[in-house]
Amino acid sequence: MYGLSIADQYVRHGSVKTALVIGSEVMSRVLDWTDRSTCILFGDGAGAVLIGASEKPGILSTHIHADGSYEDVLSMSLSNGRFNNGEEEAYLQMSGNRLFKLAVNILGDLFEETLKANSMDKSELDWLIPHQANIRIIQAMAKKLGLPMERAAVTLDEQGNTSAASIPLALDKVIREGKVKRDQLLLLESFGGGLTWGSALVRY
Repeated sequence: MYGLSIADQYVRHGSVKTALVIGSEVMSRVLDWTDRSTCILFGDGAGAVLIGASEKPGILSTHIHADGSYEDVLSMSLSNGRFNNGEEEAYLQMSGNRLFKLAVNILGDLFEETLKANSMDKSELDWLIPHQANIRIIQAMAKKLGLPMERAAVTLDEQGNTSAASIPLALDKVIREGKVKRDQLLLLESFGGGLTWGSALVRY
């Protein structure tokens, strides 16, 4: 969402005509394989979108936020003396229950912000393209938006949480399957380490 927001501004202001936005993660490099609370959840992946100027706006708005006071909820930390090629290893650490509660509340507010900025009602949305962190979070977000789960793109069951790659991978899936139709309204959302979160409202 951060990359898409930046690229959108460059295109809008005429600095560039087209931009390639890539989300790529190798989460397997930063997992502690003895920690079952994290290692079974994440996957590796990459995806990209190409955006450019057009007569009709595709990206209607983007919204990005961060709050470092929640750094302990999802962060990287050193491994207490475990080394690899002379460098101390760092591993992903997560407080799952706290993260779930924060995600549900913060994303709910983010949805309201996004729709209000575009003078739209949630009933106008056709698709939720969510970050693939947790199926319960995706279900809760779809419910908040009044969307059936059939209108929420899900790849979590096949690929795990691929972090920054999860939204482009989920978008690619529903487009390739022919589910998303032209002129439909898509809400993309992400939530992750930092803590950071963001959204984009897109007319496909």
